[in-house]
Amino acid sequence: MKLRPSLALLLALAVTGVGVHAQSAADLTDDNAPRKFSTLPLKPTVTQAQAAQLSARFLTRFHYDAQPLDDAMSQKIYKAYLDSLDGEKVFFTQADLAKFEPLKTQFDDAIWNQDLSGPFSMFNFYVQRAIERMTYARGLLAKGFDFSANENYNYDRKNAAWPKDQTELDTLWRERTMNDWLRLKLAGKADDEIRKTLDKRYAGYIDRVKQLDGEDAFQSFMNAYAESTDPHTDYLGPRAAENFDISMKLSLEGIGAVLQARDEYTQIREIVPAGPAAKSGKVHVGDRIVAIGEGTNGPMVDVIGWRLDDVVKHIRGKKDTTVRLEILPADAGVDGKHEVVTLVRQKVSIEEQAAKKKVIEIKDAGVTRKIGVIDLPSFYSDFGARREGDKDFKSATRDVAKLLGELKAEGVEGVVMDLRNNGGGSLAEANELTGLFIDQGPVVQVRDARGEVQVQGDDDPGMSWSGPMAVLVNRGSASASEIFAAAIQDYGRGLIIGQPTFGKGTVQNLVDLDRFTRSTSEKPQYGELKMTIQEFFRINGGSTQLKGVTPDIQFPKNGDEKDFGESTYDNALPWTQIQPADYKPVADLKAYLGQLQSKHDTRVATSPAWKLMLDELAQYKKMRDKTTISLNLAQRQAERKEQDAIQADFRARHKAIDGDVGGDDEAALDDGLNANERSLNTELKQEKDAKKAADPQLDETAHILFDAVGLIKGDAKLAAEVLPYGGRYSTVTTAAAAAEKPQQAPAAH
Repeated sequence: MKLRPSLALLLALAVTGVGVHAQSAADLTDDNAPRKFSTLPLKPTVTQAQAAQLSARFLTRFHYDAQPLDDAMSQKIYKAYLDSLDGEKVFFTQADLAKFEPLKTQFDDAIWNQDLSGPFSMFNFYVQRAIERMTYARGLLAKGFDFSANENYNYDRKNAAWPKDQTELDTLWRERTMNDWLRLKLAGKADDEIRKTLDKRYAGYIDRVKQLDGEDAFQSFMNAYAESTDPHTDYLGPRAAENFDISMKLSLEGIGAVLQARDEYTQIREIVPAGPAAKSGKVHVGDRIVAIGEGTNGPMVDVIGWRLDDVVKHIRGKKDTTVRLEILPADAGVDGKHEVVTLVRQKVSIEEQAAKKKVIEIKDAGVTRKIGVIDLPSFYSDFGARREGDKDFKSATRDVAKLLGELKAEGVEGVVMDLRNNGGGSLAEANELTGLFIDQGPVVQVRDARGEVQVQGDDDPGMSWSGPMAVLVNRGSASASEIFAAAIQDYGRGLIIGQPTFGKGTVQNLVDLDRFTRSTSEKPQYGELKMTIQEFFRINGGSTQLKGVTPDIQFPKNGDEKDFGESTYDNALPWTQIQPADYKPVADLKAYLGQLQSKHDTRVATSPAWKLMLDELAQYKKMRDKTTISLNLAQRQAERKEQDAIQADFRARHKAIDGDVGGDDEAALDDGLNANERSLNTELKQEKDAKKAADPQLDETAHILFDAVGLIKGDAKLAAEVLPYGGRYSTVTTAAAAAEKPQQAPAAH
């Protein structure tokens, strides 16, 4: 699962793809543009042209829904590419689109002929327009604005038309800049401070746009092609492929520090425990990296003003190699004394994204029970380490098996698997992790492009957890999460609770394009394809595609389903079904759903925390449904006063429920700043406070499972089904045993 935000909105440095034959870059320059820039145009490389053609060969032959790369596909690519560059329609005019028009049917020829000048010229024109627009916005700041008129700004432009001409574009950007100014004014900032803040913001935007390179352009175009075949096929350039690999194996070789860009510096945002940076005692949160040197004697390279991923690339390196960092300490001014720190790179585990556990103790009607919770952010797996025989390879299944053993030792009577916002990961991990909760049997059915169906499942006897369980899901639970939740539901093994899931029912595999070239370079050059090759089905024969998994007990939706989920993609595969697999449910909890639902309804009806959650959801929906906002100061002040009162009420109710968890009353108010414009200490404090906040949905899920345990124990037949071995928890599958289960091909979800 993924979100596909506009490049124009993100202004990210690692954007999505490129390539094509058509007009030259000179054909797409604007001879009438009032402002010119000296930025050299980006040009495609021979390697990128070859990678584009090689990708097309795979996509047109081996994709699950293979489609020819012809004029019809070219038009789809054109639309996707245009959306990636200017999805909010704030940079290009209709006159610009007229110049792009000939490219619509030429992208297929560009790829097959290895001539990507057309897509690159389009990307270069975007860079030119983005710089022009920000320069125009900076020019507006000197005079300030009149907020007495009754003007409105339409900030949701996904369905708007492109501006007709330069005049209409100028009007749009005047309104955008006015709104930026007004937000800061409403937050109590003086005009001089506002002018300084916005000028710095827009100048920074220009700098980031100028740092976009050919790999950004190429990946933007190639992703437009890949995602035109289906929503979950992607092209990953060398940088993106490396980051995807790290996210799957939850480890990297480096110094163990989380970095972020702030102003012209790369700043230490977090120190990873037990990593080289932490062990040195010489690197601290807030420190700024000003130069990097390779080895003990290599020259120091100044990295002030560099884009973040270039800095990261220089800091990462092979295990046991040395890197030197020249640091401006956090507590020093810009003219402070620099310090040089020498570190030896090591393998660093990203534990923050690994499975975690906690225990919720519930007391109700004189009964106390412990409910264990395992939060699993993704179905990760270090395939490389596993292949190499590393006994400590990272695996979601191994980690969860270990946590289940710890929870059993703590005496929990039920386990909640929290898969909210778990977008998936390894198909093999989904299969194996399900095996921790079932005693042999099929888990998922997989159909390839030829229509052949394979059943994958758990062949090992025993379970790591045989007691009552629930799976907590939401709209962000996708792919591997849906495989797991669907199998648990089909077996009657546990309760599915929460919101309907994403609806992604396809399997992707990684294709390393460098393996299919004659390149002798050790450094990846061609990138990877994450290509849809199969569709998966529940063991009951149904598909999660489009429909997702419907919970047994549903929680309120937040309204995002209109814009988020498989059903929102125009080219999503349709829902289908196949024959059920040969499986037998282990229990039937349906007869008790009515009682559990009734208990849930009664409890939340009088729950202050649940009522507060509903009120906050209602306010969120109300605000997200707005598409325009007033630029009149008096009206905005009145709206701000109303919003402040609503937020003050929410904060007071939170404190009454949770006590003072350290939250800042001002943090909930709109300060008009972007994330990287606040101090690092402020950002870290807000994140810390957010983690302390109550989680009514998780608490209620634990309480529902508490109720279920009571019902199960009161029913001898059901207890025999759900609590095998006479109600004792099986310990057949240990963490070590889980690691020995049969491995599937590393198809990625």
